[in-house]
Amino acid sequence: MPLTIFDLDETLIAADSDHEWGQFLIDKGLVDAQKHKKKNDDFYEQYKAGELDIDEYLQFSCSILTQYSIEDLHGFRSEFVEQRILPIILDKAQDLVKKHRQLGDTLLVITSTIEFVTRPIVDEFGIDILIAPDPEIVSNRYTGRIVGVPSFAAGKVTRLEQWLANRQDSLEGSSFYSDSHNDLPLLRLVDNPVAVDPDPILREKAEENQWSIISLRD
Repeated sequence: MPLTIFDLDETLIAADSDHEWGQFLIDKGLVDAQKHKKKNDDFYEQYKAGELDIDEYLQFSCSILTQYSIEDLHGFRSEFVEQRILPIILDKAQDLVKKHRQLGDTLLVITSTIEFVTRPIVDEFGIDILIAPDPEIVSNRYTGRIVGVPSFAAGKVTRLEQWLANRQDSLEGSSFYSDSHNDLPLLRLVDNPVAVDPDPILREKAEENQWSIISLRD
């Protein structure tokens, strides 16, 4: 079965889930509003510019997880998905996932946003396989650290290759859908790269390489 890989943020959903999570935390009064908003916005702009320090970003992203019990965090997350995520799931993205499922493809989401935030979002698409930065849990508490290689930029290739090493799947006939030039390493690796509502840099690269360019928002 061909492997079909999806980026999540700004690809299957019409926003960045981690940035939305940060804004949710601010609105709920769970973090210092002024400090958190500045960092949240700064990291998002760095990501779009291709200048993100992934380790610094993940340290920030995981810091909130250390401050509450897992039970409380799951409650916050359920509220977040209901309020912030369900309204931005793209209908055409649901249709695209459904099409590849009906073709019998193996479906996978790979994202640089932490697993805690993205797991329930990916569940909304009925996709079981998720590769994301994994926050460490010790004694039923988040430590603030990430286990393994963060799935960002070339790290997405590393994590995918690690996943493939334990399976019989291959990249023959594979596809990858993404909006971001940060994903160029993985887009160059698959057989069928698809730029989805691409940022300007990715659009230019896609046109140069004659990759497919589609919109899930039109």
